[in-house]
Amino acid sequence: MIELIGISAGVLTTICWLPQALSIIRSKSAKDISLTAQCAFTAGVFLWLVYGVALERPALIVANAVTFALAAAILILKLRFG
Repeated sequence: MIELIGISAGVLTTICWLPQALSIIRSKSAKDISLTAQCAFTAGVFLWLVYGVALERPALIVANAVTFALAAAILILKLRFG
C-alpha cells in the first residue's frame, strides 16, 4: 500500500509538468516562468533522483527521472524562448 501511494504521488507530480512544457512549445514563450525557480526546482528534482538511486527505490527513481526530464526541458525552453 505504501509503494502504491508513492507511485501515485510520483505520477501526479510528474504529469503536472507536461501541460506546462507543451504550452511553452506551442506558444514559443516562457516569459511567465521564473528562471530562478525553474533552476532551483530542476536541481532539487535531480537531487531527489540521486537520493532514489542511492536508496534503490523504483518509485522515487522513475518519478524523479521523468520529472527531471520535463523540468530540464522547461528550463531549456525558458533559456531559448525567455
